[in-house]
Amino acid sequence: MTTSASKTDWNPRAYARFQDLRLRPAMDLLNAVDQMGAGDVIDLGCGNGQMGAALSARAGGRNVIGVDASPAMMDRARQSKGYDSLQQADIREWHPRRAPGLIYSNAALHWLDDHTRLMPRLVQMLGKGGTLAVQLPHQNNAPSHRVWLTLVQELFPNRIDAKGTPSILTPLQYDELMSPLGRFRMWETEYYQRLSADADSHPVRRFTESTYARPVLAKLETGEKATLIKAYEEVMHKAYPVRADGSVLFPFRRLFFTLAV
Repeated sequence: MTTSASKTDWNPRAYARFQDLRLRPAMDLLNAVDQMGAGDVIDLGCGNGQMGAALSARAGGRNVIGVDASPAMMDRARQSKGYDSLQQADIREWHPRRAPGLIYSNAALHWLDDHTRLMPRLVQMLGKGGTLAVQLPHQNNAPSHRVWLTLVQELFPNRIDAKGTPSILTPLQYDELMSPLGRFRMWETEYYQRLSADADSHPVRRFTESTYARPVLAKLETGEKATLIKAYEEVMHKAYPVRADGSVLFPFRRLFFTLAV
């Protein structure tokens, strides 16, 4: 969604399957923004544009600009009509045309590495009084995410480089990195998400395969994917038991921070 490094483009339909669950932390991040500069509002890694309307409502007349690398997601964002303009760009290479009043990035920057350079770079782009607002999934150590990598290494040794999957710094590292740059606030929320029943698969598999597991699955052949998915689902049934109605209660942790200059 954020960079052009993926082997295949994002699937907007698969991503949107859990849109309501993904929207809540996005709104929580926006509601935590208490300061904006005079410049544009940037939705960095805007994906399918689900936050365009909400950002526009908060923008106070500022231009709202969506930025994403995925052509498929850009097409969906255009249909949302929530943005004044859209820019297709890799975040690692993107630079605003003028200093933004808000750089808002929900569940996008974990796809990029070297946060020790990336985050200060984004802060330096802000205009006077501007804010950087970021939400990052903090779920890599949970079975839902860790098991993809554990199993693929067991089944297909040395085929998948874990560096291709999303990762973030520790909260302490973000605090040490960001606190000297402005008014920094950081918090973490664990969302207890009820995933609806799925007749063909474990609900957690459906939730993770369209995001975290994309780089893993993209490197496997069709038969290999089926083998990995079967093994993954067996573990998921133990880690996240399916209820009588087929649903699953799925805890999902997310890290948030804002920095105002």
